[in-house]
Amino acid sequence: MSELTKKTNYKKMKSVSISGSLRTNVGKKDAKNLRHAGMVPCVLYGGKEQKAFSVKYNDLLPLVYTPDVLTVDLDINGVAHKASMQEIQFHAVNDKIQHIDFLEMFDNKPVVIGVPVKTFGNSVGVRAGGKLTLNVRKLKIKALPANLPDSIDINIENLDIGKNIRVSDIAKDGVEFLDTPNMVVATVKATRNMVSEATEAAKTTKK
Repeated sequence: MSELTKKTNYKKMKSVSISGSLRTNVGKKDAKNLRHAGMVPCVLYGGKEQKAFSVKYNDLLPLVYTPDVLTVDLDINGVAHKASMQEIQFHAVNDKIQHIDFLEMFDNKPVVIGVPVKTFGNSVGVRAGGKLTLNVRKLKIKALPANLPDSIDINIENLDIGKNIRVSDIAKDGVEFLDTPNMVVATVKATRNMVSEATEAAKTTKK
């Protein structure tokens, strides 16, 4: 692990509980009727068989409208499933939730999921007048459900001006990072004021 990230912290991914009801009909007309009744059509796949179900619209809001990535404890007609939200469809005009696909998770089967990136520490480059830029908001990882982190927290204390933290600088036991290793996650850049001051200093020196 790089010196830049050796103090990285990880917390286990949070979960939210949601209850749903199996759908007896799965046509477009039935889906439309469900939406009119304040329900959202959903699908759970990844297990032995795909399950079509519906959830109350308001029950999905804590899952959808949050900056966090959450796992889901699904209760469908009294049967428990562990899942992650994979795809969501919104109405083209009013942005209301139209449909959600869930992937069923199993303790012994790795999951691919996007996890938020967060930084901590006071960068030496920022203290010197540089500007921190976070180029990536989420990183794609692969891990068993028990190893899924709440976020990827990156220590930037030693990040100086002109230096980068790349995917290859980040590591966690039990987690595989799937993005390109050379991809820049965070960097500290010189500001215009710093460049101007350096230019003026150079002119003064020449005199």
